Amino acid sequence: MPGFDAALLGTSFNAVDPGRRPDLIVQANTTEDVIAAVKRAREQGLSIGICSGGHSWAQNHIRDGGIMLDLSRLNSITINENVGTAIIGPGCLAGELNAALAKRSLFFPVAHAYTVGMGGFLLQGGFGWNSRTVGLACQSVIGIDVVLADGTLVHASEQKNPELLWAARGAGPGFFGVVVRFHLSLHERPKFVGLKLQVFRIHHLEEVMAWADHVGPDVPASVEFQLVFNRRAAGIFSHGIEVLAPVLANSWREAREAVGFIDRSPVRSKASLSLPLLPMSLSTMMKTGERTLFLPNTRWTADSMWMDGSIEPLLPALRQIADTQPPAPSHALWLNWNPPPSRPDMAFSLEGRTYLALYGGLRSKAATTPTDETWATDHMRALQQHSLGIQLADENLGRRPMPFMAPANLARLDALRAQYDPQGLFHPYMGRLS
Repeated sequence: MPGFDAALLGTSFNAVDPGRRPDLIVQANTTEDVIAAVKRAREQGLSIGICSGGHSWAQNHIRDGGIMLDLSRLNSITINENVGTAIIGPGCLAGELNAALAKRSLFFPVAHAYTVGMGGFLLQGGFGWNSRTVGLACQSVIGIDVVLADGTLVHASEQKNPELLWAARGAGPGFFGVVVRFHLSLHERPKFVGLKLQVFRIHHLEEVMAWADHVGPDVPASVEFQLVFNRRAAGIFSHGIEVLAPVLANSWREAREAVGFIDRSPVRSKASLSLPLLPMSLSTMMKTGERTLFLPNTRWTADSMWMDGSIEPLLPALRQIADTQPPAPSHALWLNWNPPPSRPDMAFSLEGRTYLALYGGLRSKAATTPTDETWATDHMRALQQHSLGIQLADENLGRRPMPFMAPANLARLDALRAQYDPQGLFHPYMGRLS
């Protein structure tokens, strides 16, 4: 049915039609709607897929059969400035929450793109703005209100039903309930937000990547140091490497010192464009990223890997990635992460020193080749020996199953799923490695 297909595909940021179809779509307006949908699914033996913002590259929420539960209308935001907390619905957009907090000089490590739904973002861990300083977004989730497989609504926190909160911090699309409200601990807003940009032509790839990998461990946590391979790189409008350094600090002086390593680099003279540190709001950066890299009406494939080793043995493969890169908005991201020695005990449990993600974004079917369609997956598969695993945010489990959680944590999550969802009401991970 055209109307059904339009409603279903309208829940996805990705313009790919995966060919999968649920039996029903439920657009929840209230928690009571969610409870009714879960009870109906249980009574009729229907499985449940869940969508909050629809930014899943793999379109995890679109499955064959059962109910697709759309939570995008559960988008409320309630902020308690006195105690520094907020309660949000899963359909709340990252940009909306950031804007509401900015008015109060408060901060939360929201997603990098404005239109990402906070529900899926928080469940998968949440690599948000300033997460190198304040931690993953899920670490600031202090409670959830969740509808379980039996239709009951329960609250989970460190004190009550702590095992549910443990699972919600990192289970991502494998979580076995419907979170209708997230309770968040907020942070003081950094006094300065800005961006340092430098652009190199692609023939400098090996030198620039080797430099970035070398300095990465010493880059201050306030800087989100990253390199993007872009066929329409900023300023040169041709194939290049964008060196991006968003910085969130307590002052302009502190921020300028934090990004100073870029101006002191041995490759700086080879840059085609080098801008000074520019004050820029998070909202502007979020919207700019969506306008330049994450365009609508685009067929996306994505894949990723965490790695701890040196970039040196990967340089030939990175050159091949660049040489075969499909037209913009396809791009490759190298991110300097360097996580802390330990995290709180939670389902999320896999990360590495650096992160590599490929985003194949195809807009014209006429100009697309078969290798364009499989670019992201093929190159990640070729690099598999260097990979620790993947990040659920850019997960491609349906095409290339890879580890995404420490084995002990995954076993604990499976045990909890068997306890709370013994009939398998909620869809499991796509293509998961057992």
